[in-house]
Amino acid sequence: MKAAEDDRQGDRPAGAAVRRGRRPARVGVTIEDVAAAAGVSRQTVTRAMNDMEGISVATKTRVLAAAKELNYRPSRFGRGLARAAHDTLGLVVSDLANPYYPEFAAATVRYAGELGWNVVLVDTLHAQDDLRVLGDLARQVDAVIGYLGSRDRWADALSGMTVVAIDPGADGLLPGTHAVRLDPRAALREAAAHLAAAGVRSVVVLDGDRDAVSDRAQLIAAALRARGLEVGFVQAGGQDVEAARAATRELIAGGLPDAVFAWNDILAVGALATFTEHGVSVPGDVRLAGIDGLSLGTFVTPQLTTLAVDMHEVARQAVDVAVEALRSAPDGAPQTRRVEHAFVPRGSA
Repeated sequence: MKAAEDDRQGDRPAGAAVRRGRRPARVGVTIEDVAAAAGVSRQTVTRAMNDMEGISVATKTRVLAAAKELNYRPSRFGRGLARAAHDTLGLVVSDLANPYYPEFAAATVRYAGELGWNVVLVDTLHAQDDLRVLGDLARQVDAVIGYLGSRDRWADALSGMTVVAIDPGADGLLPGTHAVRLDPRAALREAAAHLAAAGVRSVVVLDGDRDAVSDRAQLIAAALRARGLEVGFVQAGGQDVEAARAATRELIAGGLPDAVFAWNDILAVGALATFTEHGVSVPGDVRLAGIDGLSLGTFVTPQLTTLAVDMHEVARQAVDVAVEALRSAPDGAPQTRRVEHAFVPRGSA
């Protein structure tokens, strides 16, 4: 792991330093000061100070000169961490109460462990101050991967870090940020063909957004319309079971379509429970599908038709991008990788 970011210089008497003919130590010099003086990132300073690979001789010389000029010396503790056998990744999720994120986190920890990396996990939804938490995380890890949300929420806290954003939206990336994007388009085409072949003519998309139709809901609708199906939307106003229950009750009261396509598996499970409570047969009266391929979809009756994403593949791609970025030149081009969903037909559709 990289050297501790906030190490402070000791309170050495200035006179002693002058008598030895050396520049007095500046109190409060940090790794950020050295990075700014040398015009590089914190990771580059760490590499230079600890004689690590991944930077040029010229860059290393410039960093060491800046450190000498500022009289910066990382602590013994920080140097020990930088040379440790295990490096550390920061993993950011938005809600561990959502079953999607524990499954993704488990896959990430498992794969990172196989490579000899430790993982520090942060749940931003339940943090009292998510920006402070991200800043603290940046001081503990070598790179950050995960679901970061809008770049305005993390840009300052993770400045200078190697960042791999999972499935970022249009406002989720900064220049130089790496990404792993999830691509449901091929699986959606298969699902739409399956529903059309089953005689479905009208579909309601149960969207997880509150007001505007989400990007994912628009992708679902486009695939269904390409098969000639009539599409409507119901805004659940959230991505949890209770949001699905409320929206499904409204849907039942207004008249059922032939099928419901939920924004995620959790909304689909909430809809399934509500249909069952109201005597609506799935798939007899309405067919039902979700997205994500969570294990909970196999624990309900009927089992949930879904577009499954391979969590282990997402974790592998994200960790590999982070590790490769740390080992490459600091100004290397950002990488974007894609992981496709797979259509998994089950009893609900």
